[in-house]
Amino acid sequence: MFKLKNKKVIVTGATGGIGNSIVKCFVDQEAKVLATGTNEEKLKSLKKKYPNILINKFDISKHEEIEKFIDESNKLLDGGPEILINNAGITRDNLSLRMSQKEWQEVLNLNLTSTFLLCKFSLKKMIRNKYGKIVNVTSVVAHTGNVGQANYAASKSGIIGFSKSLALEYAKKNININCVSPGFIETQMTDKIDAKFKELIISKIPSNRLGSPDDVANVTAFLSSDLANYITGETIHVNGGMYLG
Repeated sequence: MFKLKNKKVIVTGATGGIGNSIVKCFVDQEAKVLATGTNEEKLKSLKKKYPNILINKFDISKHEEIEKFIDESNKLLDGGPEILINNAGITRDNLSLRMSQKEWQEVLNLNLTSTFLLCKFSLKKMIRNKYGKIVNVTSVVAHTGNVGQANYAASKSGIIGFSKSLALEYAKKNININCVSPGFIETQMTDKIDAKFKELIISKIPSNRLGSPDDVANVTAFLSSDLANYITGETIHVNGGMYLG
């Protein structure tokens, strides 16, 4: 459907709920997928589920090793990446007055700085190949803010501004950079939310339900495909109408 056959793709945060669905979506479209994350057992489980994918355990918070990781991925994928999906992210929630500098810095370092470096070193390969798609996963919180998530909101807002700047810089190089912004999605993270609070969240969503990881994965695949060749610097919201930006 999205004509992604044999496209060479890196997916970060591949072992989470949304990451799993993104991997599945690209596998279904016969792309060549390299899945990465920090949990080796979950990566092996993903490989068992989708035998044709490549896996490479890597901690993207290790900034000094990201260039090497991209070079290794280039060899594993036999050239590329042609598509980079920056899905990995962390939270360290706390009210701002109680938030430690470490909690602030850890979230900014992984969510924003790691995204910058992964894009930077992938772009070098894409420019050489005169083709590339980057999709950065942000969050509805980047647009609305959220109590106890000043660090997370800042990091995800930063991704949007960063992606717009990249889109302007590399549009003439046949490289598209976009964002997908999920709302509340059914994952292990939302499973932990208290039932009453979850009901309150759903009451504020016009679609009257949480989204599924597949809802996010489908948009990610579309933005990675040639169907989206004239879309760059945009953020596609996947939130059931919770935020209309």
